[in-house]
Amino acid sequence: MPSPINEIERSLIKARKLLLASRNSAGHWTGELSSSALSTATALCALTLVVREGGNLTNGEALLERGRRWLIGHQNDDGGWGDTTDSPTNISTTTLCWAALSMGAADGDGATALRMAEDWLRNNVGELTPNAIAETICERYGIDRTFSIPILTLCAISGRFGAGRNAWREIPRLPFELGAIPRTWYSRLGLPVVSYALPALIAIGMAQHHHNPTRNPLLRILRNGTRRKTLRVLREIQPESGGFLEAAPLTSFVAMNLLQCQPVDHPVIRKCVEFLVNTAREDGSWPIDTNLSLWVTTLSIKALAGGGQIDDALSGPDREMLLRWILDMQTKTKHAYTLAAPGGWAWTDLSGGVPDGDDTPGALLALHHLASGNGKILGPEIRVSAEAGVSWLVDLQNRDGGIPTFCRGWGKLPFDESSPDLTAHALRAWLIWRDELDSSLGKKVDAAAHRAIRYLVAAQHDDGSWIPLWFGNQAEAKQQNPLYGTTHALRIPDFPSAWHGAGHEASWSSARDKATRWLLAAQNSNGGWGGAPGLDPTIEETAHAVDTLAVLLDSPSNCVESERLRLEEAIRLGCGWLITNTDGGTRFDPAPIGLYFANLWYHEQLYPLIFTVSALTRARRHISDPTGPERFS
Repeated sequence: MPSPINEIERSLIKARKLLLASRNSAGHWTGELSSSALSTATALCALTLVVREGGNLTNGEALLERGRRWLIGHQNDDGGWGDTTDSPTNISTTTLCWAALSMGAADGDGATALRMAEDWLRNNVGELTPNAIAETICERYGIDRTFSIPILTLCAISGRFGAGRNAWREIPRLPFELGAIPRTWYSRLGLPVVSYALPALIAIGMAQHHHNPTRNPLLRILRNGTRRKTLRVLREIQPESGGFLEAAPLTSFVAMNLLQCQPVDHPVIRKCVEFLVNTAREDGSWPIDTNLSLWVTTLSIKALAGGGQIDDALSGPDREMLLRWILDMQTKTKHAYTLAAPGGWAWTDLSGGVPDGDDTPGALLALHHLASGNGKILGPEIRVSAEAGVSWLVDLQNRDGGIPTFCRGWGKLPFDESSPDLTAHALRAWLIWRDELDSSLGKKVDAAAHRAIRYLVAAQHDDGSWIPLWFGNQAEAKQQNPLYGTTHALRIPDFPSAWHGAGHEASWSSARDKATRWLLAAQNSNGGWGGAPGLDPTIEETAHAVDTLAVLLDSPSNCVESERLRLEEAIRLGCGWLITNTDGGTRFDPAPIGLYFANLWYHEQLYPLIFTVSALTRARRHISDPTGPERFS
């Protein structure tokens, strides 16, 4: 009978071959995001308005018809829509699809789809009045108006809230005039939207002012006087591609709202339309974002390295090419959108990306793996780049010690708060580069690390888990993914001596042990893991768990010694589940575990493949008994 280690090796060889073959012609990874009903609905609405206004849209009617057909063809059996084609129905996406489809011809399949959607909405909202819909949508998002207000404006624009000024009365106002003040003030103003939503704040606020101006004469004069400046700001922050954040929903909301008060040939609208046309898929759908190319590339590099040397997986020329590509992706100037200083990395190689607190540590870790391969000495250019990235992360750190996504100091709404997964990622990047830094930056990193560790200890839940920001699980009661957050925190390796002596060693050791016990207890009897205890396993989540347990075994002081045998057994069972459910490393079905802006679900085609390669690469070092029992048949 074949041994477990041989089963792991065979599956790993096949999976790694698939991962290497997934590179694009330039030698890095692009990936493929799931098509999104929400993105498709918003793009459909914006482009329908462009056609109505006589805008120049090549093959516009055919493009719109493909979009409608896709939405109708991917309606759930209950009459609603979810974010992905593998997502349960939710109020936001269903409302947007219902509104978008109502703007086209309502006959045949379209009429049936609208009728089914209205039945679902009545069952979940009540009467389809502007007031009832607005209350339901706003209740879902609470004080965060980042996404509730755009949904309601689309309902008004599509005619679902009636005509004239009354259609806009139920929509909370956005103060677009704030676009005219210095953006460095925003974190102090308590805005009801997150930091990345400035384009929507401007465009939607201007549409509201056009259709339903305030009755306060002084405020009305102020808003009239700032329109020109805020439009100029919008033009300045629009990326070359035309897509704000490379995201179809945000770009669509900007276009459709500007069309309420600006001509169809306005430069911002024209670039939005070009982006939407260029990112439409052949089947008529749109993804939530163009791609996550830098993110999946750095994930792939880390997976192939498996915590060690990357020489066996990538040739010297391949490593050199990837090094150059990642170095070129680092921001070299202040970012026009968030005003972020140079030194960070975004999730994509496209112009709409914004440097952030997750992709920057990802790039730093990948650079170190690539530059250290085959004993290569880190060159001056790489060192300068790394120091800029490390410093960028230190400057991003919030006062509570945690790392936010884009901007330091906002912290009032979820997507601007400190996050355990980002903080743990930053700690890993700081640690791997610590000995390469000059003394002054090294001291800053040490102080930042102390604050980050204290934050992680404070952010841990009583059961031992951590909750991440950018990943979730649709089946979990609160749609959270403690598995992802906990595995990220547990991957922090042994601390260097410079990080000791600050009084948090005992508290971190206790937190780590509690989290390890949580992770072991969360394993299902079939060997796999879901996003939380008791949930069905996925490839992504099981791979994360196996990978993390192997990291704990790599660093003996990072696990409870009495449970080492249990860790090894959990890894063994987890590998068995992965091998069975990937057909021996040949088939990788993605699960919608990713959370994009405004809690939009997505899956990425490469995630299960990348995470499995990483898990099996690490696990094979700990499953080495050729005479052990066969567990993977």
